[in-house]
Parts: sequence; structure tokens; C-alpha cells
Amino acid sequence: MNSKKQPKKQPDTNEMTDRQFETEDYNRQDALSQGLAETHEQVSDAYQEGSFEDTDR
Repeated sequence: MNSKKQPKKQPDTNEMTDRQFETEDYNRQDALSQGLAETHEQVSDAYQEGSFEDTDR
């Protein structure tokens, strides 16, 4: 028997750079979808809060 380990398959980086957030990402289980959903939530929260400069108007 040959006990050589197979190298890990690298993720397709083209897929990562071409993807944009989709609402279905909240329900998907892969790391890319979960990351997009979390980032979308953070950006949405920051946008809703505004900035400190905006609150003085």
C-alpha cells in the first residue's frame, strides 16, 4: 500500500472574488456564504447607526 497523503485541494479563489451577497447566504452552511452574510449584517448595522459626525447635525 502507498501511504502518501494527498495534498489538500485549494479553494477556487476565482469563485470567491466573483461572489456577491445573496439573501440565501443566511441559510447556507459553507464558509464563504456565512462570511458574506456576517459581513453584510455588519455593514448594514454600521450604515443604520451612521457616523459620529452625522449625529451632530
